Amino acid sequence: MCFRRNAWGAALLVALPAAAPAAAQSWPSKPVHIVVPYVPGGGVDAFGRVLAGKLQDRLGVTVIVDNRGGAGGNVGGNFVAKSAPDGYTILLNTNGQAVTPAIFKSLPYDSLTDLARVARLASTSTALVANNDLPINGFQEFVAYAKARPGKLNYGSSGVGNNLHLTMEMIKNRAGLDIQMVPFGGDGPLYSALIGGQIQFALAPTTFGKPHIDAGEVKAIGVTTAQRVSQLPNVPTIAEQGMPDFSVTGWLGLFAPAGTPRDVVEKLYKAAADVMEAPDFKPILNNLTLDAAVLDPDEFDKLYRDDVDRFKRIVKDANIPMQE
Repeated sequence: MCFRRNAWGAALLVALPAAAPAAAQSWPSKPVHIVVPYVPGGGVDAFGRVLAGKLQDRLGVTVIVDNRGGAGGNVGGNFVAKSAPDGYTILLNTNGQAVTPAIFKSLPYDSLTDLARVARLASTSTALVANNDLPINGFQEFVAYAKARPGKLNYGSSGVGNNLHLTMEMIKNRAGLDIQMVPFGGDGPLYSALIGGQIQFALAPTTFGKPHIDAGEVKAIGVTTAQRVSQLPNVPTIAEQGMPDFSVTGWLGLFAPAGTPRDVVEKLYKAAADVMEAPDFKPILNNLTLDAAVLDPDEFDKLYRDDVDRFKRIVKDANIPMQE
């Protein structure tokens, strides 16, 4: 009797290690939920919906976009971090995800340890724009104009402590500028204030700014990326206008709960990479003013950790108060 019980227990122990790979091999067998941590209608939501449709074709199961906005993306991030690590609930977010550890005093989850990096999918660009009435047409003119009016100018940002706010603080610190930040609830109100002259400058995603720039409603002073962006080929980078080596590139990436089997993470990465690199997806990216920039889980993990460290330095150097 004792022998049979021990033999059964040994057999169970032998069988257990095979359980996780078997589960991974059967993935996916039910709908996959992509959590977008913002309200419907924004750029991340638009990208998430076209991505979901393409992933659905490749995975052979329904892929659902689940909007869980609030707290600068932290509501959705926390939801995914606390979800089962089985590959059926994943997070789509921007590099704002790397800002949260730098700007919030406390969070209900740790984005470094509670979320696994799956893939960076796309790069995003940001443009420094100015009100049309200002006598400014380039970055050096912007710096000179601002230095001549310390504390008298305002710039808009779609939120406090997000990547746009911190990027502008980098520019201010390096150029030695005194410009006040005015927070807005979104890019729409920000551009209305910029066009109307209530603020003089803004740093905003190219995705939202391009129509206003093309329509001549605002002036594009420069882009923050290392190279010029395809959507605004005539707008020079800030780096080529006198701030050498300055480069801040935004991104969109997928995360999964920590502990998700590596096989599942790899399947997600490969399916998403296949979508991003498909020729028929390029026009969709162009319409969203995005560029495919795929990184695998390990490459994305390194980028993410570097971004977290960089944003922490920016917050410290700019004396930005931590958010509750």
